[in-house]
Amino acid sequence: MVYQALKSFLIPILTLLFRPKVTGLRNVPQNGPVIVASNHLSFSDSIFMPLVVPRKVTFLAKSEYFTSPGIKGFAKKKTFQALGQVPVDRSGGRRSEAALSTGLELLKDGACIGIYPEGTRSPDGKLYKGRTGIARMAVESGAAVVPVAMFNTAEIQPTGQVVPKVQQVEMIFGEPMYFEGDSSDLKLLRSITDQIMDAIAKLSGQEYVDMYASEAKVIIAQQIRDRIKEEHRLKKASKKKKES
Repeated sequence: MVYQALKSFLIPILTLLFRPKVTGLRNVPQNGPVIVASNHLSFSDSIFMPLVVPRKVTFLAKSEYFTSPGIKGFAKKKTFQALGQVPVDRSGGRRSEAALSTGLELLKDGACIGIYPEGTRSPDGKLYKGRTGIARMAVESGAAVVPVAMFNTAEIQPTGQVVPKVQQVEMIFGEPMYFEGDSSDLKLLRSITDQIMDAIAKLSGQEYVDMYASEAKVIIAQQIRDRIKEEHRLKKASKKKKES
């Protein structure tokens, strides 16, 4: 009830301010288990996409969104709760297994769930290697997998920005994909995940990188630190040269 009320309230605002351009929405099955698999550019992906899908979309959201401190953290928590999102710990091991179990239970009940196969936001706008949890859920549940491409959300709400920039948002929903097989076959799960990522890449036009986004974030962060260190060294050397 809260979900529908919030959605009814936000849709007119979304339409007026962000003029959503949506293609292929008919590809989302009206009933039965569905996994909406999207690229992930911004926090706002989880706001815009569920609002245009007629069905309720439940995201398996990072538990950090529900436990962040301060006013910003409180706002995130309340927003995700109102949108019916489910907090899961995706840090690995048994906790990731629990997240998969939560997703499978929802799909068993015929739900439509949203998943970002990359596992985290893209650090540079490229599309990164998908985690195989989505393949396992697709195989074990028999759910339709609908690939989705989000556009402009990184510009609308970059990482760290609270107030979104008013700009048109665009979404493309691809044709549903169905998979079957042995969910314990790791090669099969990798192949299915790659097929899903390929479908997303074709919709989004993003450059694909065969590396996990979490790994890319570490590399990019180190590159930034190295650049700052080098700039500081050059500045110090220049100052020393002028003094001499």
